[in-house]
Amino acid sequence: MSWRIGVDIGGTFIDFCALDESTRELHTLKVLTTPAEPGREVMDGIALLQQRYGMDPAEVTAFVHGTTVGINTVIQRKGADLALLTTAGFEDVIELARLRMPDMHGLFCARPDPLIPRDRIFGIPGRVMSDGSVQTPVNAAAVRNAADAARARGAVGVIVAFINAYRNPAQEAEAAAILREAAPDLFVFTSAEIWPVIREYERTTTAILNGYVHPRVGNYLTSLENALRQQGVAARPMVTKSNGGVMSTELGKTNCVNMLLSGTASGVIGAAFLARQANTPNALTLDIGGTSADVALVMDGQPQFGSGEKVGEFPLFIPSVSVTSIGDGGGSIATVDNFGVLKVGPESAGSTPGPACYGRGGNRATITDAMAVCGFLGHTPLAYSSVTMDRAKAEAVVGALANAMGLGLQETAEAIIRVTISNMFVEVNKLIGRYGVDPADFALMPFGGAGPMLGCLLARELGMARVMIPRRPGVVSALGGLIAEVKNDFVATVLLPIDAESGVALAIAAAGLRQRAESWLREEQQFDGTATLSVLADMSYLGQSFEIGVRLEEAWLAQGDMAAIATAFHDQHAAIYDFADRSAAVQLVNLRLVIAGATEPPDFPRLPRVEGAAKPLRDVEVWHDGALRQVPLYLREDMRHGHTLSGPAIVAQEDTTVCIPAGFAGDVDALGNIHLRWREQAA
Repeated sequence: MSWRIGVDIGGTFIDFCALDESTRELHTLKVLTTPAEPGREVMDGIALLQQRYGMDPAEVTAFVHGTTVGINTVIQRKGADLALLTTAGFEDVIELARLRMPDMHGLFCARPDPLIPRDRIFGIPGRVMSDGSVQTPVNAAAVRNAADAARARGAVGVIVAFINAYRNPAQEAEAAAILREAAPDLFVFTSAEIWPVIREYERTTTAILNGYVHPRVGNYLTSLENALRQQGVAARPMVTKSNGGVMSTELGKTNCVNMLLSGTASGVIGAAFLARQANTPNALTLDIGGTSADVALVMDGQPQFGSGEKVGEFPLFIPSVSVTSIGDGGGSIATVDNFGVLKVGPESAGSTPGPACYGRGGNRATITDAMAVCGFLGHTPLAYSSVTMDRAKAEAVVGALANAMGLGLQETAEAIIRVTISNMFVEVNKLIGRYGVDPADFALMPFGGAGPMLGCLLARELGMARVMIPRRPGVVSALGGLIAEVKNDFVATVLLPIDAESGVALAIAAAGLRQRAESWLREEQQFDGTATLSVLADMSYLGQSFEIGVRLEEAWLAQGDMAAIATAFHDQHAAIYDFADRSAAVQLVNLRLVIAGATEPPDFPRLPRVEGAAKPLRDVEVWHDGALRQVPLYLREDMRHGHTLSGPAIVAQEDTTVCIPAGFAGDVDALGNIHLRWREQAA
């Protein structure tokens, strides 16, 4: 017997998916997080899996963990005090950034303060030219002086980012060696070892983010390893990455930037897997946890990837699953400002103290409290019985807002929900506009602890006719870790024109990336299964400032088929911009290679079909669309393939609560997913 375990830690709960490989049965649970004792919640979850399902830790063959430690460190600005060594004359590179305001429509917006203050940035004489040649050697004395000054100013780590290091990293490596000798107490990262791409700001800020989260991520992963050893888990732990893959925790301690979007990415990977299984190739995923909500597009059954995703206030320039955070989670706090305007978020009650209705000390109204006051929650045990619903406490905190606004209790609770949906509507429309798609062509897939609670309400506002509720929506991110591939991205900036003379150089660059990728997968990650290689290129017309990503065939590179590469670029440019100049010169800026070691996905059993309507447990009273109503309460465990239901209704299950407004109706498929259609739209 063997077990595979996927774990995802959020702001309120840590989720577990445990696959018994002998029976192919999937077991799930949620445990409250313990921010003051990192690693304890993992031990608690392992103990519960042993107690409830008879799992033997010694029989765990895979343990994959998604975490928000890195991104929370950036958002909360609780990272390491760093110093930056840059080429003399380039000391202001992170202050200048790209000279853009965060919000072009916001008159009062401001750019965030850099993660490294100006007095800990040191210009070092030395210069590598754009062709990689060395014009001026590194001044070793200046590096030693900078190390002394950095230590005196409180730095615990140093980032080295020199001009043109993507072409020739030798000077960065030399400076790093001097630093390690002169100041062995400081950790050092170079920009070329983190992400060696053209453009100084992008390369520098990516290296800074890696160093900024390094101590907290390293300590957390060490605590995780120790906790697993104490519980007797034999498997080498893995951590999910921003690109939707996994890597070893040992590598994650230094390659921290690749796991900044760890938890959010694995959620999209899990959702895409479920969408493919349910024959729903186009889906808008909505992952709502305790502190935030994240949306992403799944097209043709695949998640979308990109670079430049936001981590807190800062762009992340490594390839990652394209996820947009829209702020409001189940624990987001509602307030009334001095003008009597109701606002929701971004502040969250988290897991400690949590929403007031959890009875753990929360004394401010949250979205979850509003849903409890309206009567949607509290009819069955919540979160695998890890919390107990106290509706009276929810009514007390929502009542305080009601008094301030001069509204009734239920009217105020529903107003909180409507403001939340309005916030989400605005941000989701931005995402839809960016991709140029019609939401009516997609099914909304809500998951996370609070996703099914609010998903249908958002779909109604967006005019989306279809909603798919997964069988276990509360643990989709943990499932994503179970099925994620061992995956990594490799990049080389080549700056080659697409002509016959570039074929040999391009083939050599591709071969070098392929060798690095195979070494990483087989030697560093110790993976001996089936692997796939994908080749992509960042390309532009000669003279353009920015590139688009183009997928290439390996055969084109091996055969030097420049015409095929150029055609692929023109076609992609036309698909994005509805324009292509097929006579213009084309340039290949970055060559990228993605290697992925396949993981066997779980094969969920199909349920036998029955006919007729689902039978409710009982009717309950809820406040819905401005009136008290009697609505049926269903238990998800009682629902079978073929059962039908219609809203308004509530479906309660161990990991979440599904709230179905009036106007929606649907049925259950063979995998236990609920497919809903909005009748007004369908008509």
